[in-house]
Amino acid sequence: MEGKVSEVRIDMPLPKETCSICIDDNISAIQMFSVDICGHRFCSECVKRYIEAKLLEGNRLTCPYDGCHLELRYQSCVNLLTDELKKIWKQRIIEDLIPVTERVYCPNPRCSALMSVKELSIIKSTEESGVRRLCVKCREPFCINCKVRWHHDITCDNYKILHPNPVANDTKLEALANKEMWRQCTKCQNMIELSEGCATVQCRCGHTFCYRCGANAGCCPHGHNFYDLRTGRLLYRPWCAALWTLVLLVVTVAGIVASVVCIILHFVRKK
Repeated sequence: MEGKVSEVRIDMPLPKETCSICIDDNISAIQMFSVDICGHRFCSECVKRYIEAKLLEGNRLTCPYDGCHLELRYQSCVNLLTDELKKIWKQRIIEDLIPVTERVYCPNPRCSALMSVKELSIIKSTEESGVRRLCVKCREPFCINCKVRWHHDITCDNYKILHPNPVANDTKLEALANKEMWRQCTKCQNMIELSEGCATVQCRCGHTFCYRCGANAGCCPHGHNFYDLRTGRLLYRPWCAALWTLVLLVVTVAGIVASVVCIILHFVRKK
């Protein structure tokens, strides 16, 4: 009788890891996400929420590890994304390929397609002024100079004379920005709000600057002034507070010195 050898399979438990975001130390290795460039690992659920928050806030997508500034790659994270987040990230990739100063958006509110000045310069205009263009998506004509829908039978100069004020939406945005004391990135002009923390902020374009005075990071003299975005009027003068503090300090020191002198003179007279 031939003996039969049966195979015994022992399933070894998968090692557990700790996610540095949620601090859960009982996460299976297959539930962890590894950033392909730096190798930092986090649980997939935390990375999903992190990516969603960054995309919806319009911020840069860097490794969540504290102090690591390497960019996350779309292809590495695609399995964690919903269809809506995929769409947002792809649009971000397209925007990043076009320098901020060359971006042109279709003025048609139902379209708002992103185009580049270089792309539009290839398209020849049928107008003598050479500023009439067609949106590459909706094909509606617009003025590349005025950034508005095409103004028929009127030059750009005359259009600006007839429409000297900004559009209503821009005016409302500026009023709200001044009320909430928002700032514009000094590089790309995106609006930024500082909710808490120090005055050094980083825009989604990567530019880091002082929220109060606009100076580049590391170059801020800390004499922060805050100006009205529309009128240029100085709203905040911290140097006044500093000057007042200095005056109080001088008065206090002078008072102490005077007291010491009086005490010395008192003892001298006694002798």
